[in-house]
Amino acid sequence: MALTDVAIEKIKAMILDGRLKPGDKLPREADLAEQLGISRSPLREAVSVLSMLRILDVRRGDGTYVTSLTPDLLLETMSFIIDFHQDSSILDLFEVRRALEPMAAEKAALVMSDADTADLLALTDAVDAGSPVGDVVANDLEFHHRIATAAGNPVLCSFVDSVAGRTQQARIWRGIIQADAFEQTQREHRAIAQAIADHQPSIAAALSLTHVAAIENWIRHNLRP
Repeated sequence: MALTDVAIEKIKAMILDGRLKPGDKLPREADLAEQLGISRSPLREAVSVLSMLRILDVRRGDGTYVTSLTPDLLLETMSFIIDFHQDSSILDLFEVRRALEPMAAEKAALVMSDADTADLLALTDAVDAGSPVGDVVANDLEFHHRIATAAGNPVLCSFVDSVAGRTQQARIWRGIIQADAFEQTQREHRAIAQAIADHQPSIAAALSLTHVAAIENWIRHNLRP
């Protein structure tokens, strides 16, 4: 287990056993790191991830607080419910991604330079299974942004960036609680990048569609009514 995941689990345990309650302020970073027996770097990353998930509230100049969660809002696997979209609107966003991203991949495969495709392939190897969750998600967003940029349509790129950004929390959630999410995403990203590098627009579009649909399908089956 990555050190960031260990830190997340330890903070989760503090909430579940009552040492930290909704609205409580976390101890200073140095004190909390010592208390949990972890270094400050993975603790900082854990706090960042939990802040993105709205489990923690980082108030600049004041400190970090547990948000006002109630026990019935705890997710079974992680014991936390991710407060992002509690209705079907997240699925609407993925439906739009299914329309936009294959188009971007198809256009990129027609025009993307060899140098840019080499950089895109290198990007897929810039993170690994031990990387902090925040870095993995940032890498994911950059991957899709580069493809949309290469498509040469600034309107399409703007739409892809906007929709992808709004589904970020869903992907963080999946990355934390689905054991093989990282490996699956890496395989799919590499396949899309390789199809673009080989200038195979139909294959790039099909792989992109499959990639987005797989995430959408996972969210559909794990989103609470």
